[in-house]
Amino acid sequence: MNELYAWQDELWHRWIGLRARLPHAILLKGPQGIGKLDFAMNLARSLLCKKSLGSELACQDCASCRWFEQGTHPDFRLLLSGAQSIEMQESSETQVSLILKSWAKRIAEEALDEQQKKGKKPSKEISVHQVRTLANFINLSTHQGGHRVVLIHPAEAMNANAANALLKTLEEPPERMLIILVSHKPQQLLPTIVSRCLILVAPMPSLEASSNWLQQQKYADPVAMLAQAGFAPLLAARLAEEATGEGEYGLFLQEIKQPAKFDVFTLAEQLQRIEPFHVIHWLQQWCYDLGSAKLTGKVRYHPYLADLIKNLSSNIAIFDLLRYQNELITAKREALHPLNPKLLFESILLSYRHMMLGADR
Repeated sequence: MNELYAWQDELWHRWIGLRARLPHAILLKGPQGIGKLDFAMNLARSLLCKKSLGSELACQDCASCRWFEQGTHPDFRLLLSGAQSIEMQESSETQVSLILKSWAKRIAEEALDEQQKKGKKPSKEISVHQVRTLANFINLSTHQGGHRVVLIHPAEAMNANAANALLKTLEEPPERMLIILVSHKPQQLLPTIVSRCLILVAPMPSLEASSNWLQQQKYADPVAMLAQAGFAPLLAARLAEEATGEGEYGLFLQEIKQPAKFDVFTLAEQLQRIEPFHVIHWLQQWCYDLGSAKLTGKVRYHPYLADLIKNLSSNIAIFDLLRYQNELITAKREALHPLNPKLLFESILLSYRHMMLGADR
């Protein structure tokens, strides 16, 4: 994991420019699925490395680097939600590095223990308890006389109490302490937190850079994959793996292609770990292919399902499809602040099934 993605070189140079006058907090923001967490881990590991000289990545050989790789570095803390830590443990190495899995392991074990004791699903939030446990870490002297680093991912997963607890630390930052907030949705953070951070913007990689990376990972049709994932390469790789397995995207495709049979409420329950914005995006792409197949005989996003999509589209009333696509546009705006993602999923999936079954009558 100690290599930057090809599209992160410029971002790394911007970070290097900060090292001479290191801020106490950085907000690393950008679209989901472009490698921000990997970049932040590289940043932290380089800062803690005993041999890294300013512009270099971590050496991977000193005691500090070995501790970091094993998930035991005494001067580093990673804050994740319980649900996310478990997801990382279950992910492939294409999606999550072994180092990240090492750091997520303890959080995942605690979340599973809590689930067994209380019978509740692991939380998607970063709790106030997790933030408050940083107090001892912050007040102790550093193990090697260097910096201490806290990484919170994604920062918007902090609940209100956790965010307020973090704000107190940001108001009185300890010396030689760096807090890295990684965020897909910085607009959901407290303005007082954002104002106390130096902002680094992680740009969306170019289509060429993303396609080249996916080709290096042995994926056959990177352009179509990127279109499905909103052009985010890591998200594209994850969706490609899930499409052939038991992940959420695979479940989504399995059910959506047989509208007369799928259980709307079960599927809505299974999709809850996915951002509503992405599920709606999948539906929009699916409906685009239905419309394109009906009008032109071509399929853009799901070429491997072209025959099935053409059969499904043959009896759909085009005006019903257009009405549903307008409903998805409205739902996508509401998805930025959903009161209940499950209810949102149920609503749009019921509308989809109604449209498709209406075509059969």
